[in-house]
Amino acid sequence: MNPGYSIAREARFGVIDFETTGAVPGFRVEPWQVGVVMVEQGVVQGEMQYESLFHIGDRPFNLRAPGRHAKIRDQLAVAPTPSEVLPALVERLSGIPVVAHNIGTERSQLMAMAPLHKFGPWIDTLKLTRHAYPALESKSLEDVIQTLALKARVDSLCPGREAHDALYDAVACAVLLEHFLSLPGWERVTVEALSEA
Repeated sequence: MNPGYSIAREARFGVIDFETTGAVPGFRVEPWQVGVVMVEQGVVQGEMQYESLFHIGDRPFNLRAPGRHAKIRDQLAVAPTPSEVLPALVERLSGIPVVAHNIGTERSQLMAMAPLHKFGPWIDTLKLTRHAYPALESKSLEDVIQTLALKARVDSLCPGREAHDALYDAVACAVLLEHFLSLPGWERVTVEALSEA
């Protein structure tokens, strides 16, 4: 069956998050960390997690870029390059729907790493949140997870981490997708419908 028309609760998804340097004049935005987790048949596969740091030289970060990058610059200096990490991402994400919260960063970073590779269809949990919970004051991933009482589930799947860690945010996004797929009325929602939301 074409994955675009498959029932979402029966599908396999790759959920991804990048942490980046942020915009700095004279430098391109670069990833410093990636996290990936799988969702299968509507359930987050906690044992199917992948993460990597990326090599970052002594370039500056945007002062507002969140995360622990300032504390681990020595690790980033010896981390793999994006081209070295790419095969692991292609292996996990090829041929399946790719999910992120506010997909712009994730899509642009993957396109920069593999401009000739076609990932997707893309599913944006930010758009799904706007559809399912339009009255929420904040639709940031961190706030949505807290408001919907999903944080304990995220913490159990990704212990010792916190928001603005790529693996933690990928797991949070996956748990949010899991939540949507469990909602009454979403039983027959297709992957195509999610990607067009």
